[in-house]
Amino acid sequence: MTRRSVVDTSPPVHREMKDKLDTSVFRKTVEVLAVKVPPAKAGIILKSPSMRGTIIDFPKMKSVLSTQDGERLVLLRFGDEVELPDNAREFLASQARPLQKHSIDLDYNYWTTDDILAAVLPEELLEGAPSGFATVGHIAHVNLNDEYLPYKHLIGQVILDKNRNIRTVVNKLNSIHTQFRYFQMELLAGEPDYVVEHPESDCRFTFDFSKVYWNSRLHTEHARLVESFTKDDVVADVFAGVGPFALPAAKKGCAVLANDLNPESYKYLKINVDKNKVSSLVRPSCEDGKDFIRSSVARVLEHPFPPPATPISKTQQHRAKRLAREQGRPEKANDEPSGPSRQRITQYVMNLPDSAITFLGAFRGLLSSTNSSVGGRNLSGVYGEEDSSMPMVHCYCFSREAELDKAEIDVRRRVEEELKGPLAKEVSLFHVRSVAPNKEMYCISFRLPRSIAFESLSS
Repeated sequence: MTRRSVVDTSPPVHREMKDKLDTSVFRKTVEVLAVKVPPAKAGIILKSPSMRGTIIDFPKMKSVLSTQDGERLVLLRFGDEVELPDNAREFLASQARPLQKHSIDLDYNYWTTDDILAAVLPEELLEGAPSGFATVGHIAHVNLNDEYLPYKHLIGQVILDKNRNIRTVVNKLNSIHTQFRYFQMELLAGEPDYVVEHPESDCRFTFDFSKVYWNSRLHTEHARLVESFTKDDVVADVFAGVGPFALPAAKKGCAVLANDLNPESYKYLKINVDKNKVSSLVRPSCEDGKDFIRSSVARVLEHPFPPPATPISKTQQHRAKRLAREQGRPEKANDEPSGPSRQRITQYVMNLPDSAITFLGAFRGLLSSTNSSVGGRNLSGVYGEEDSSMPMVHCYCFSREAELDKAEIDVRRRVEEELKGPLAKEVSLFHVRSVAPNKEMYCISFRLPRSIAFESLSS
């Protein structure tokens, strides 16, 4: 049976609103049919095949109400008896239960964000109305098109009212901080509180959303790349932000050099490292990306990371502790480091898609004895003789090409121009997301060519 209803539960239309939302005008009373029955018979009516599709199932409404005389009122989807399907009318007649009218009072709290916006925005703006938003902690942020800006505070208030976990609603502006690349934003509704706590990848991140870059839509990409790492890796995160790659990698057991030029990002990166208890594995810094790349190799050489911990079972833990007590030795930790110290960077992450490619020139001569930070040392022993021992570089970028094969030609050409040399065979391009029309975000992952890494630099 096709489910029908002629009861109109849409909110009253008030398109004269613009700057301020008046919730008091959203009131409406609708009348529906109801059947009054003893409590024992309510279930019979609800379960009857003849009544299928006729019982009310509107959001936030109960289908059965208790009356003052101890009876039950079963509510139907229809407002008039002539609208009731024949089989339902015949069934109710067989039960000798008369139909009656029941009034339902609706107010602002009943309707959804979409409902209210459909009642207040101009008709020409209803299609594509911005009820959707992204959340970061207690903040909802929208990207309003120009035609919706006259109604921005009204839209913000509705979003705030209809989402109990949201305390702040902001609109991202088109302007981007020139140096640190975070979006400017304006408050639409709620508290001007931009410091959030946000969970992702079994980590908790604290940061000021108005002063650092954070994109919740990249959660899947953060997880994808970190999944490709192993606990033996040493990761150099060139544009680490507040740690969306660095912290999950450290939780996995990786050692991480995490850098960001933005002092606010650096501030919260350190806070997040401490809060997530990975300070032994993450070393934060705040400097230019090229300087960080050039000095990264020497930093790990001079101060190697401990070997990765090897988890042991509870039985092994108890046995080791007992043996240590018997031999008068200190008891060791549950996860024991094993193997040599980690002094070779194996992964570089460059998540600054607007300009990361322009930093790739810093890899030229990175492992050469002519690199001033290396101090004349020969690193071929540390980084091996095979191409496979070179670090992987994961560089994010934008391209106008939506087709993967054309994008790979475009991105690879730009990467090789910055490196001033060809990439090796181990190259892959991953489509991250569509940012805007003719703007696609990609991640190119490649093995740093040995010839480029060991290139001798002129003095």
